[in-house]
Amino acid sequence: MAEPNQVPEWTSGAAPQARPPGTASPEKIFPVSWDQFHRDSRALAWRLNGVGPFEAIVCITRGGLVPAAIVARELGIRVIETVSVMSYAHTQQGEVAVLKDIAQAVVARGGGAGAGVLIVDDLVDTGQTAKVVRGLLPRAHFATVYAKPMGRPMVDTFITEVSQDTWIYFPWDTGLAFQPPIRDAGL
Repeated sequence: MAEPNQVPEWTSGAAPQARPPGTASPEKIFPVSWDQFHRDSRALAWRLNGVGPFEAIVCITRGGLVPAAIVARELGIRVIETVSVMSYAHTQQGEVAVLKDIAQAVVARGGGAGAGVLIVDDLVDTGQTAKVVRGLLPRAHFATVYAKPMGRPMVDTFITEVSQDTWIYFPWDTGLAFQPPIRDAGL
């Protein structure tokens, strides 16, 4: 687990452009298992424990659902809200669209600016989604499990930084399948 200001040794400072699956070189793919994601989400909760207290969580769907559930359990937060933001069509980032807004009862906390609210997502990539959600709750604390350099300034707390050109395969995006040895795959 890297500190927020450290880059793990397996990342690089290459040009910012995440490649779609199938085109990324093997060293730029970061597969995350359910066990690893659970550990990293609990580490996020541990780090957030000293930052709160938080009255509510707003998770960014869909990627923020799993870490928000883990953080809510670990920190004893019972009010959980969602904001549905779409910025990717499969692997291509496009225009950011809010599909479902935050409930007014949650927005009203902290004088209408979100003080005491924790925003949770799985990853901040370019920061476009984070920018939109921050605009809805400017005083909320924003936390992600993973962060890329372009989006990192938009979040307050994260666990692991990956390079901008690394593609993360989350456990809900993958399935168990035979993988030929690298030597046999011609890579």
